[in-house]
Parts: sequence; structure tokens; C-alpha cells
Amino acid sequence: MSATDALADAVGETGDLFLRYVAGFDDSNATRQAEGLPNHLIWTLGHLSLYLHRAAELLLDREIEMSWDPEPFAFGSEPADDPDQYPPLATMLELFRSGIARLADAVREAGGGGLDRMVKWGPLGNISARDLVLRMVFHNGTHCGQIVDLRRRLGLGRVLGP
Repeated sequence: MSATDALADAVGETGDLFLRYVAGFDDSNATRQAEGLPNHLIWTLGHLSLYLHRAAELLLDREIEMSWDPEPFAFGSEPADDPDQYPPLATMLELFRSGIARLADAVREAGGGGLDRMVKWGPLGNISARDLVLRMVFHNGTHCGQIVDLRRRLGLGRVLGP
């Protein structure tokens, strides 16, 4: 397996791993928050979808049309426990799956040479496209950990183990 394929597969695995923690959430509790844990599931899915999309654009050095409004999920946005402010859970899950696939496909399309290209990523400035993809993998993992904590606080039970 090439390094490019391994990196693309790692992006895909983060989606699979994250989605296992969605068990027990539905439209009635997907915007529920817990004290000290401001991010709810809907916001997290939208936030991750947005940044997966932006990373894919940078890898491919072109805009990719978005079919949804990312503003409620942007960096600095304030999640609210108000289901009427957000799309339904099924929509957000599809956006997340699409974002994962889009970035994994972008990694493969960019290839080894394209992953060495420098891209501008916010306050970090210029980083390699490869490092940007690795940041997205860790970004997904960080937010997955928040959802694990949220599950505990909401009493949704374990996903792994007895």
C-alpha cells in the first residue's frame, strides 16, 4: 500500500470510528449539551464536515461547491441546545460521511507530490498538505473524544466493551 493510500484510508477510518459513538443519539437529543461540554453532536458533525471540506479544497487547490450553510458550525460559533437551529441528525450524518469521503478522495487525487505542497491553514500559516491531512485525522479524534464524554454525561451507555 502506498503512503498516499494509507493516509486516505486513515481519513476514512476516522469516520468509521467516530460514527460508532452516534449510537443512542436521535433528533430528540442530538443538540443536548452537558455542563462543561459545550459541543453537541449536531454541531460537532457540522464542524467536522466543514473543516474536512475546507481541507479537501486546499489539497485540490480549488473551490468545491457546498450544498449547505456551514456558518453555524464555523470556528468560534456557539452551539445551542435548540434543534430548530440545525438540520436533522440524518442530514448531518450524511454531510459528515460526505466530508470524510471528499477528503479521502482528495488525498488520493493529490498524490504524493501534491501532499508535499504547502498550503495556508489559518493561524498556523503554511504547512504541507500532508500535515494538514494529519491534523484533520487528529481533529476528528479530538471531537470524537468530546462525544464520548458527552455520551457519558447524557447517560447513553457504553459503545465498546461490556
